[in-house]
Amino acid sequence: MPQRNIKKCDKIDTMKIFIYIFIAVFLAPLPAEAADPIKPIPLSIKYDRKKAELGKILFMDPGLSSDKSVACVSCHSFDHGGADPRPVSVGAHGKTGHVNAPTVYNSYFNFRQFWNGRAKDLKEQARGPLHNPVEMAMDKAEIERYLGESGFYVETFRNVYGVAPTYENALDAIAEFEKALITPDCKFDRFLRKEVQLTALEKRGYRLFKTLGCATCHNGINIGGNSFQKMGLIFPYPWKESFPDRYHITHSPVDKNVYKVPTLRNIELTAPYFHDGSVPTLELALRKMAYHNLGFDLNAEEVEALTAFLKTLTGEPPTIIRESR
Repeated sequence: MPQRNIKKCDKIDTMKIFIYIFIAVFLAPLPAEAADPIKPIPLSIKYDRKKAELGKILFMDPGLSSDKSVACVSCHSFDHGGADPRPVSVGAHGKTGHVNAPTVYNSYFNFRQFWNGRAKDLKEQARGPLHNPVEMAMDKAEIERYLGESGFYVETFRNVYGVAPTYENALDAIAEFEKALITPDCKFDRFLRKEVQLTALEKRGYRLFKTLGCATCHNGINIGGNSFQKMGLIFPYPWKESFPDRYHITHSPVDKNVYKVPTLRNIELTAPYFHDGSVPTLELALRKMAYHNLGFDLNAEEVEALTAFLKTLTGEPPTIIRESR
Protein backbone atom coordinates (compact mmCIF):
# COMPACT_ATOMS: atom_id res chain seq x y z
CA MET A 1 0.00 0.00 0.00
CA PRO A 2 1.42 3.47 -0.86
CA GLN A 3 2.71 5.64 1.95
CA ARG A 4 -0.16 7.65 3.28
CA ASN A 5 -0.05 11.40 3.76
CA ILE A 6 -1.44 11.43 7.29
CA LYS A 7 -2.53 14.82 8.53
CA LYS A 8 -1.05 15.87 11.86
CA CYS A 9 -3.05 17.60 14.54
CA ASP A 10 -1.56 20.74 16.01
CA LYS A 11 -2.60 19.52 19.42
CA ILE A 12 -3.44 16.01 20.55
CA ASP A 13 -5.88 16.06 23.44
CA THR A 14 -7.46 13.29 25.45
CA MET A 15 -10.55 13.13 23.26
CA LYS A 16 -8.50 12.70 20.09
CA ILE A 17 -6.47 9.93 21.71
CA PHE A 18 -9.72 8.19 22.62
CA ILE A 19 -10.98 8.58 19.04
CA TYR A 20 -7.83 7.06 17.58
CA ILE A 21 -8.03 4.10 19.98
CA PHE A 22 -11.71 3.64 19.10
CA ILE A 23 -10.90 3.60 15.39
CA ALA A 24 -8.06 1.14 15.86
CA VAL A 25 -10.22 -1.26 17.88
CA PHE A 26 -13.70 -0.92 16.39
CA LEU A 27 -13.33 0.76 13.00
CA ALA A 28 -10.26 -1.00 11.67
CA PRO A 29 -10.14 -1.28 7.86
CA LEU A 30 -11.02 -4.68 6.46
CA PRO A 31 -8.34 -6.78 4.77
CA ALA A 32 -8.75 -6.99 1.00
CA GLU A 33 -9.54 -10.70 1.17
CA ALA A 34 -12.20 -10.30 3.90
CA ALA A 35 -15.71 -11.58 3.33
CA ASP A 36 -17.80 -9.18 1.27
CA PRO A 37 -19.28 -6.50 3.57
CA ILE A 38 -21.93 -5.70 0.94
CA LYS A 39 -25.02 -7.79 0.26
CA PRO A 40 -26.99 -7.72 -3.02
CA ILE A 41 -30.44 -6.18 -3.11
CA PRO A 42 -33.09 -8.83 -3.82
CA LEU A 43 -34.34 -8.76 -7.38
CA SER A 44 -37.84 -8.15 -6.06
CA ILE A 45 -39.69 -7.75 -2.79
CA LYS A 46 -43.30 -8.34 -1.84
CA TYR A 47 -45.56 -5.29 -1.62
CA ASP A 48 -49.22 -4.45 -2.14
CA ARG A 49 -49.40 -3.30 -5.76
CA LYS A 50 -52.78 -1.54 -5.48
CA LYS A 51 -51.64 0.46 -2.45
CA ALA A 52 -48.31 1.27 -4.10
CA GLU A 53 -49.97 2.51 -7.30
CA LEU A 54 -52.20 4.82 -5.24
CA GLY A 55 -49.12 5.90 -3.29
CA LYS A 56 -47.35 6.75 -6.53
CA ILE A 57 -50.18 9.09 -7.50
CA LEU A 58 -50.08 10.76 -4.08
CA PHE A 59 -46.27 11.00 -4.24
CA MET A 60 -46.55 12.98 -7.47
CA ASP A 61 -49.51 15.18 -6.51
CA PRO A 62 -48.70 18.85 -5.76
CA GLY A 63 -52.21 19.20 -4.38
CA LEU A 64 -50.86 17.82 -1.12
CA SER A 65 -48.90 21.05 -0.55
CA SER A 66 -50.48 24.19 0.85
CA ASP A 67 -49.90 26.30 -2.28
CA LYS A 68 -50.27 23.37 -4.72
CA SER A 69 -46.73 23.91 -6.01
CA VAL A 70 -44.67 20.97 -4.76
CA ALA A 71 -45.05 17.22 -4.42
CA CYS A 72 -42.91 14.53 -2.84
CA VAL A 73 -41.33 13.94 -6.24
CA SER A 74 -40.25 17.59 -6.39
CA CYS A 75 -37.50 16.82 -3.86
CA HIS A 76 -37.01 13.13 -4.70
CA SER A 77 -36.59 13.19 -8.45
CA PHE A 78 -36.83 9.98 -10.43
CA ASP A 79 -34.34 11.51 -12.86
CA HIS A 80 -31.71 12.01 -10.14
CA GLY A 81 -31.65 8.69 -8.35
CA GLY A 82 -34.57 9.56 -6.07
CA ALA A 83 -32.72 12.57 -4.64
CA ASP A 84 -32.74 16.36 -5.11
CA PRO A 85 -30.13 17.84 -7.48
CA ARG A 86 -30.28 21.11 -5.53
CA PRO A 87 -28.22 21.65 -2.36
CA VAL A 88 -31.45 22.23 -0.42
CA SER A 89 -35.03 21.74 -1.50
CA VAL A 90 -37.58 24.46 -2.22
CA GLY A 91 -40.93 23.90 -0.58
CA ALA A 92 -44.35 25.54 -0.53
CA HIS A 93 -44.37 29.32 -0.91
CA GLY A 94 -40.73 29.22 -2.00
CA LYS A 95 -39.37 28.37 1.43
CA THR A 96 -36.07 26.50 1.60
CA GLY A 97 -34.86 23.82 3.96
CA HIS A 98 -31.53 23.33 5.69
CA VAL A 99 -30.46 19.93 4.40
CA ASN A 100 -30.00 18.06 1.15
CA ALA A 101 -32.90 15.68 0.49
CA PRO A 102 -31.54 12.10 0.58
CA THR A 103 -32.57 9.53 -1.99
CA VAL A 104 -35.88 7.79 -1.47
CA TYR A 105 -34.63 4.80 -3.47
CA ASN A 106 -33.95 1.71 -1.37
CA SER A 107 -35.03 3.59 1.76
CA TYR A 108 -37.01 0.50 2.75
CA PHE A 109 -33.66 -1.06 3.72
CA ASN A 110 -32.64 1.79 6.06
CA PHE A 111 -32.81 1.08 9.77
CA ARG A 112 -34.20 4.57 10.42
CA GLN A 113 -35.43 7.41 8.20
CA PHE A 114 -34.20 11.02 7.79
CA TRP A 115 -30.60 12.15 8.28
CA ASN A 116 -31.00 12.08 12.05
CA GLY A 117 -33.10 8.92 12.17
CA ARG A 118 -36.10 10.58 13.79
CA ALA A 119 -38.60 8.35 11.96
CA LYS A 120 -38.71 4.62 12.64
CA ASP A 121 -40.24 3.60 9.28
CA LEU A 122 -41.48 4.88 5.93
CA LYS A 123 -44.99 5.69 7.14
CA GLU A 124 -43.68 7.79 9.99
CA GLN A 125 -41.26 9.45 7.58
CA ALA A 126 -44.09 10.41 5.21
CA ARG A 127 -45.72 12.52 7.95
CA GLY A 128 -42.74 14.84 8.25
CA PRO A 129 -42.65 16.61 4.86
CA LEU A 130 -46.44 16.91 4.70
CA HIS A 131 -46.49 18.99 7.91
CA ASN A 132 -43.12 20.74 7.71
CA PRO A 133 -43.73 24.49 7.14
CA VAL A 134 -40.77 24.71 4.74
CA GLU A 135 -41.82 21.66 2.75
CA MET A 136 -45.50 20.95 2.04
CA ALA A 137 -47.02 22.86 4.98
CA MET A 138 -50.29 20.93 5.29
CA ASP A 139 -52.17 19.44 8.25
CA LYS A 140 -54.28 16.33 8.63
CA ALA A 141 -57.59 18.11 8.17
CA GLU A 142 -56.44 19.91 5.02
CA ILE A 143 -55.17 16.67 3.52
CA GLU A 144 -58.41 14.78 4.20
CA ARG A 145 -60.45 17.70 2.86
CA TYR A 146 -58.42 17.80 -0.36
CA LEU A 147 -58.68 14.06 -0.91
CA GLY A 148 -62.34 13.90 0.05
CA GLU A 149 -63.28 16.59 -2.47
CA SER A 150 -61.75 14.58 -5.31
CA GLY A 151 -64.07 12.09 -6.97
CA PHE A 152 -61.03 10.23 -8.28
CA TYR A 153 -59.49 9.84 -4.84
CA VAL A 154 -62.78 8.87 -3.20
CA GLU A 155 -63.30 6.11 -5.76
CA THR A 156 -59.67 4.94 -5.66
CA PHE A 157 -59.41 4.86 -1.86
CA ARG A 158 -62.67 2.89 -1.67
CA ASN A 159 -61.31 0.44 -4.22
CA VAL A 160 -57.99 0.00 -2.34
CA TYR A 161 -58.99 0.40 1.33
CA GLY A 162 -62.74 -0.07 1.29
CA VAL A 163 -63.39 3.37 2.80
CA ALA A 164 -63.28 7.02 1.79
CA PRO A 165 -59.87 8.76 1.90
CA THR A 166 -58.26 9.11 5.32
CA TYR A 167 -55.00 10.70 6.36
CA GLU A 168 -53.62 7.45 7.79
CA ASN A 169 -54.44 5.49 4.67
CA ALA A 170 -52.80 8.14 2.52
CA LEU A 171 -49.60 7.76 4.56
CA ASP A 172 -49.88 4.00 4.27
CA ALA A 173 -50.15 4.19 0.47
CA ILE A 174 -47.18 6.55 0.14
CA ALA A 175 -45.10 4.26 2.35
CA GLU A 176 -46.05 1.23 0.26
CA PHE A 177 -44.97 3.05 -2.90
CA GLU A 178 -41.66 4.01 -1.32
CA LYS A 179 -41.17 0.39 -0.25
CA ALA A 180 -41.36 -0.58 -3.92
CA LEU A 181 -38.57 1.85 -4.91
CA ILE A 182 -35.73 -0.65 -4.95
CA THR A 183 -32.95 -0.57 -7.56
CA PRO A 184 -31.69 -4.12 -8.03
CA ASP A 185 -29.25 -5.67 -10.45
CA CYS A 186 -26.42 -3.15 -10.33
CA LYS A 187 -23.13 -4.40 -11.77
CA PHE A 188 -21.65 -4.95 -8.31
CA ASP A 189 -24.63 -7.02 -7.17
CA ARG A 190 -24.25 -9.14 -10.28
CA PHE A 191 -20.55 -9.49 -9.46
CA LEU A 192 -21.45 -10.72 -5.98
CA ARG A 193 -23.82 -13.23 -7.55
CA LYS A 194 -20.92 -14.34 -9.82
CA GLU A 195 -22.76 -13.31 -12.98
CA VAL A 196 -20.23 -10.74 -14.25
CA GLN A 197 -16.66 -9.65 -13.61
CA LEU A 198 -15.45 -6.21 -12.58
CA THR A 199 -12.78 -4.41 -14.55
CA ALA A 200 -9.29 -4.21 -13.10
CA LEU A 201 -9.92 -0.59 -12.09
CA GLU A 202 -13.24 -1.42 -10.44
CA LYS A 203 -11.65 -4.30 -8.54
CA ARG A 204 -8.88 -2.03 -7.30
CA GLY A 205 -11.50 0.47 -6.17
CA TYR A 206 -13.33 -2.22 -4.22
CA ARG A 207 -10.10 -3.36 -2.55
CA LEU A 208 -9.39 0.24 -1.55
CA PHE A 209 -12.98 0.62 -0.33
CA LYS A 210 -12.32 -2.21 2.12
CA THR A 211 -8.71 -1.60 3.10
CA LEU A 212 -8.97 2.17 3.60
CA GLY A 213 -11.94 1.79 5.96
CA CYS A 214 -14.87 2.97 3.83
CA ALA A 215 -16.68 -0.35 4.31
CA THR A 216 -16.59 0.09 8.09
CA CYS A 217 -19.57 2.45 7.82
CA HIS A 218 -20.84 1.73 4.31
CA ASN A 219 -21.84 -1.92 4.40
CA GLY A 220 -24.81 -4.24 4.34
CA ILE A 221 -27.59 -4.45 1.80
CA ASN A 222 -27.90 -0.67 1.38
CA ILE A 223 -24.17 0.03 1.68
CA GLY A 224 -25.07 2.41 4.48
CA GLY A 225 -28.34 3.36 6.15
CA ASN A 226 -27.72 0.97 9.05
CA SER A 227 -25.85 3.08 11.63
CA PHE A 228 -25.17 6.59 12.90
CA GLN A 229 -21.66 8.02 12.48
CA LYS A 230 -19.96 11.34 13.07
CA MET A 231 -19.14 13.54 10.10
CA GLY A 232 -15.67 14.87 10.89
CA LEU A 233 -14.50 12.04 13.13
CA ILE A 234 -10.80 12.91 12.73
CA PHE A 235 -10.78 16.46 11.40
CA PRO A 236 -13.89 18.47 12.32
CA TYR A 237 -16.51 19.26 9.71
CA PRO A 238 -18.33 22.63 9.94
CA TRP A 239 -21.42 22.43 12.14
CA LYS A 240 -24.49 24.63 12.10
CA GLU A 241 -27.37 24.76 14.54
CA SER A 242 -29.79 24.36 11.62
CA PHE A 243 -28.36 20.98 10.55
CA PRO A 244 -30.79 18.15 11.48
CA ASP A 245 -28.24 15.89 13.15
CA ARG A 246 -28.61 13.52 16.12
CA TYR A 247 -27.96 16.49 18.44
CA HIS A 248 -31.49 17.68 17.57
CA ILE A 249 -32.82 14.40 18.95
CA THR A 250 -30.58 13.72 21.96
CA HIS A 251 -29.39 17.26 22.83
CA SER A 252 -26.04 15.71 23.69
CA PRO A 253 -23.03 17.70 22.41
CA VAL A 254 -21.28 14.49 21.32
CA ASP A 255 -24.05 14.01 18.75
CA LYS A 256 -23.30 17.20 16.84
CA ASN A 257 -22.65 16.27 13.20
CA VAL A 258 -23.74 12.68 13.84
CA TYR A 259 -25.97 11.41 11.04
CA LYS A 260 -27.36 8.24 9.62
CA VAL A 261 -24.77 6.89 7.19
CA PRO A 262 -26.18 7.51 3.69
CA THR A 263 -26.54 4.71 1.20
CA LEU A 264 -23.97 4.55 -1.58
CA ARG A 265 -26.34 2.85 -4.00
CA ASN A 266 -26.86 4.96 -7.15
CA ILE A 267 -24.36 7.44 -5.72
CA GLU A 268 -23.26 8.66 -9.15
CA LEU A 269 -26.83 9.94 -9.73
CA THR A 270 -27.45 11.74 -6.43
CA ALA A 271 -25.16 14.79 -6.45
CA PRO A 272 -24.71 17.13 -4.67
CA TYR A 273 -23.31 15.23 -1.72
CA PHE A 274 -23.32 15.34 2.09
CA HIS A 275 -26.09 16.48 4.40
CA ASP A 276 -25.48 20.11 3.46
CA GLY A 277 -25.40 19.48 -0.30
CA SER A 278 -22.11 21.37 -0.49
CA VAL A 279 -20.09 18.95 -2.62
CA PRO A 280 -20.89 18.93 -6.35
CA THR A 281 -18.86 15.93 -7.53
CA LEU A 282 -18.26 12.36 -6.44
CA GLU A 283 -14.50 12.79 -6.73
CA LEU A 284 -14.48 15.75 -4.35
CA ALA A 285 -16.78 13.90 -1.95
CA LEU A 286 -14.27 11.05 -1.78
CA ARG A 287 -11.41 13.44 -1.02
CA LYS A 288 -13.36 15.24 1.69
CA MET A 289 -14.54 12.04 3.37
CA ALA A 290 -11.01 10.64 3.42
CA TYR A 291 -9.73 13.83 5.05
CA HIS A 292 -12.47 14.42 7.60
CA ASN A 293 -13.30 10.83 8.59
CA LEU A 294 -10.16 8.82 7.83
CA GLY A 295 -7.53 11.49 8.43
CA PHE A 296 -5.56 11.36 5.17
CA ASP A 297 -5.51 12.52 1.57
CA LEU A 298 -6.33 10.29 -1.36
CA ASN A 299 -4.10 10.43 -4.42
CA ALA A 300 -5.47 10.78 -7.96
CA GLU A 301 -5.17 7.07 -8.74
CA GLU A 302 -7.09 6.12 -5.60
CA VAL A 303 -9.86 8.60 -6.39
CA GLU A 304 -10.12 7.21 -9.92
CA ALA A 305 -10.35 3.61 -8.71
CA LEU A 306 -12.84 4.34 -5.93
CA THR A 307 -15.02 6.33 -8.33
CA ALA A 308 -15.01 3.45 -10.80
CA PHE A 309 -16.12 1.08 -8.05
CA LEU A 310 -18.85 3.39 -6.80
CA LYS A 311 -20.29 3.65 -10.30
CA THR A 312 -20.88 -0.12 -10.28
CA LEU A 313 -23.49 0.51 -7.56
CA THR A 314 -26.00 2.09 -9.96
CA GLY A 315 -28.97 -0.25 -10.22
CA GLU A 316 -31.98 -0.58 -12.46
CA PRO A 317 -34.69 2.05 -11.95
CA PRO A 318 -37.56 0.77 -9.80
CA THR A 319 -39.97 -1.40 -11.74
CA ILE A 320 -43.01 0.53 -10.53
CA ILE A 321 -41.56 3.68 -12.14
CA ARG A 322 -40.27 2.09 -15.35
CA GLU A 323 -43.61 0.49 -16.10
CA SER A 324 -45.42 3.83 -16.14
CA ARG A 325 -42.92 5.92 -18.12
